[in-house]
Amino acid sequence: MKAIIAIPVLLAMVYRAWSHKSLTPAGIVAAILTGVAHAVHPWSLPFALLIIFFLAGTRVTKVKQDVKARLTVQANGSSGGEGARTHIQVFANSAVASILSLLHTYQLRQREQNPFSDPGSIPRCYTWGDDVLVIGIVANYAAVAADTFSSELGILSKSRPRLITSWNLRQVPPGTNGGVTVWGLVAGLLGSLIIVLASVALIPFCPESSSVIGVAGAWALRQRLRFVLIMTIWGALGSVLDSLLGGWFQPSVVDTRTGKIVEGKGGAHVLISSPTSKGSAKTKGAGKQGRDEQPSRMLESGSLGLLDNNQVNFLMALAMSIGAVALSSIIRV
Repeated sequence: MKAIIAIPVLLAMVYRAWSHKSLTPAGIVAAILTGVAHAVHPWSLPFALLIIFFLAGTRVTKVKQDVKARLTVQANGSSGGEGARTHIQVFANSAVASILSLLHTYQLRQREQNPFSDPGSIPRCYTWGDDVLVIGIVANYAAVAADTFSSELGILSKSRPRLITSWNLRQVPPGTNGGVTVWGLVAGLLGSLIIVLASVALIPFCPESSSVIGVAGAWALRQRLRFVLIMTIWGALGSVLDSLLGGWFQPSVVDTRTGKIVEGKGGAHVLISSPTSKGSAKTKGAGKQGRDEQPSRMLESGSLGLLDNNQVNFLMALAMSIGAVALSSIIRV
């Protein structure tokens, strides 16, 4: 990415995040480091996908924000809704893509500097089967965009979510980890499609008329359409994987007084109250005993409790990116 373009765009995004308070100070630092890791790549693809994901994700977060704030509750008792994103949240969504972008940059530099290679045989365009790390970058942002769209728009569904990890797909409160709706799945497809369409516009695919020696992976219109279809579905599956991981490993805590899901600050775990914490109730009269022994928070899903929201997001992005790289190395579009 040319510095004359990347630097002002990155500064504009940092100013926007600061002025809209969409990132914490540490989150802004993480965003700058992430932007630099993407901008050093010779192609515009990684940096552009980062910016598109940031803008699209911020936009859907703002959709009916007041309505979404009433559907959940913060751990401190205030209304729910997405606050400023932390550095951990930034890295959870973009760390895998940053590493792949840096690795592919190194790969391209080494290829061009190899004294034993024929410059005329080095493809300046993308061929299927080569540069598979690019597929991992696209898969990362398709998956996290699908997850963001699914979470931010799916919670607005008129039908109650159903827990994907329960045998009977039982209904759960909006915002429950592992809860899915048809509208949320459709929104996930939309988020993935936006990233994939941008990728098709930005990846320098080798055309059929390419005369570069050794280029066997030229791209006709049919191959590009298949790429869009496969990668869009793959990205949308990322939101499904996120729901599965969340339903199993990420605790969702419900406030028994309001029936709403309690959100931890920055995606952190939420403490569950215990009836034993009010053991002194027995000395305060039998009339209050039953009420005091009722816990104010109970576990709704994620009984294993091994991961928080950021860890689930990172694990999902890692699995979808590495999986896409592995499959693209053995499957031809």
